[in-house]
Amino acid sequence: MIEGGRIRLNTWQQAAVAVGSAMGALLDPRRADLIAALGETTGKSAFERVLQRMKSSPEGRAVLLERPRVVSAEVGHAWDLPANTFGAAYARFMGSRNFSPDDRPPVRFMDTDELAYVAMRAREVHDFWHTLFDLPTNLIGETALKVIEFEQMQLPMCMLSVIGGTTRFSVKQRKLFYQHYFPWAIRAGLKCTDLMCVYYEQHFHEDLEDVRRKLQIVPAPTVP
Repeated sequence: MIEGGRIRLNTWQQAAVAVGSAMGALLDPRRADLIAALGETTGKSAFERVLQRMKSSPEGRAVLLERPRVVSAEVGHAWDLPANTFGAAYARFMGSRNFSPDDRPPVRFMDTDELAYVAMRAREVHDFWHTLFDLPTNLIGETALKVIEFEQMQLPMCMLSVIGGTTRFSVKQRKLFYQHYFPWAIRAGLKCTDLMCVYYEQHFHEDLEDVRRKLQIVPAPTVP
């Protein structure tokens, strides 16, 4: 069961929450709770497709069966792994930014436990993807990752985030994004494996570059 308590909404209520969340997120992009609500109220069909893909994948089925959570109690051992491993790279990513895996808002607007878990999993693996694609957490990096997330999950919220992110770019940032990051993100998102079907925690002990090769990950470009 995903903690936090779920709320059942009818169609009109979903639309109202979606519109309100979208407007609020545009005014304050730091509101993770509003972005999460927008993703849930506009992404049910996309999450259902992700769920079916996970059920068709051996590793995805294992994730659905065991329902691992990306919280301190379950991923804390990553901080003790050898420096070359994926787990250690994730720990460095989180530690260098003073991030906590416990900070993700709960799922509130999914109809079933299965869909709630898929939505939570999509939220929680975000920082794994940052680590694997070697993307920063600045506006350009987050927007580029949303391009990949849209290709992987087809969530409307991801496309809306890309549009919202690019409107906040400076002229220099916009040029950098469209010359380097956007074309890379399109290629990288199409080339890699189905990332929602990966049991990341079982790969923590593996060499980071080996994991990238296995998942066909192309890291972000080094911008001159």
